[in-house]
Amino acid sequence: MNNFITSYNTIRAQTEQICRPLAVEDYVIQAMPDVSPAKWHLAHVTWFFETFLLLPYLKNYQIFNPNYGFLFNSYYESLGHFHERTRRGILSRPTVQEIYQYRQYVDENMQILLQDANSKLADEIKFALELGLHHEQQHQELLLMDIKYNFANNPLRPIYSSNSASNTELSAAKDITWLSHLGGLHKIGHIGKEFAYDNECPQHSVYLAPFKISNRLITNQEYLQFILDGAYQKSQYWLADGWQLVKKENWQAPLYWEYYDDKWWTMTLSGVCPIELSQPVCHVSYYEADAYARWANARLPTEAEWEISAKVCRSGGNFLEAATLHPQATTESNQATQFFGDAWEWTNSAYAPYPGYVPFSGSFSEYNGKFTCNQFVLRGGSAITPESHIRLTYRNFFYPNQRWAFTGIRLARNL
Repeated sequence: MNNFITSYNTIRAQTEQICRPLAVEDYVIQAMPDVSPAKWHLAHVTWFFETFLLLPYLKNYQIFNPNYGFLFNSYYESLGHFHERTRRGILSRPTVQEIYQYRQYVDENMQILLQDANSKLADEIKFALELGLHHEQQHQELLLMDIKYNFANNPLRPIYSSNSASNTELSAAKDITWLSHLGGLHKIGHIGKEFAYDNECPQHSVYLAPFKISNRLITNQEYLQFILDGAYQKSQYWLADGWQLVKKENWQAPLYWEYYDDKWWTMTLSGVCPIELSQPVCHVSYYEADAYARWANARLPTEAEWEISAKVCRSGGNFLEAATLHPQATTESNQATQFFGDAWEWTNSAYAPYPGYVPFSGSFSEYNGKFTCNQFVLRGGSAITPESHIRLTYRNFFYPNQRWAFTGIRLARNL
């Protein structure tokens, strides 16, 4: 069995493993427009392989269902009309069973396509396959984000996995130490033959003023001090758009936090648990991260500052494979830690194309480039990111109001 088949089978099986704890009713819920039902995720990533690999490259391939292109295309305008994103939760049909049959059918045909030895696969097939596998890994994270949000909106607060959640509560985290950098001219961005998304390229030079960056993520305990100081009621810490949103939505704490019985609690994939003070704060918007940084007499790092700082901490981290499914406290002190895994780290860099950016060709040009507006870059991955999916140069991006991703805070200051 060649490496392509092994990678394909492993990643496809991991997606179904993520769905294994779900009841059939759980597959169809869409608790807000940004969330997609689990059933839709399973079908969409399968549609991707059918559309971009089987139809163009497997001779005499017979499409599974001609209606699925409309239902499970996400946003590819070049491929025609598609079902409205906000209405994915109304689709009781096709059934969950039919979606799994669709996956099996596509998987069987993918085995035929990939039977050739590695060297015989055309470059365009190799590229589409690798992109499709990374795309499915993105949806593995989205699946868990969406399951958590859907479950949190159920008054029963269902438990997704009793084996996940938290490590034993540690003593209060050591005070933040600051890692100093002299700045100067640095290169950031991807270079080389290994896979990267087009938005990570090209590698280019940036000039940085001297700065310092915190050695770890901000903890729940530290963020709680922000809350107890009344910062959600003090406009001076907030960007104008953020302050309007705080008032409109009555934000008082990160998403999933609740206060009752004289204690703070949070929803996790293991159900509702007490806040563990030493763990990284999670599920904060850009507005909240920026406000916290102002309150702490600091700022968020730029993505260039983050990337050159993270080079000293390029391995390890709490990822999906650890099965905690939740940010974990660090036991390190005075060292660079948590740059990878645990929580995506907001930067204050707007999501924009790098100088000299060239999008992927064809329909793949819609994958990243058309979203380079009104969003901010996040770096490093989270506790539900597959470890093999993340890279030093990986650029995630979300709108500043969004909180259902596993997003956290690292601080920076000018030297």
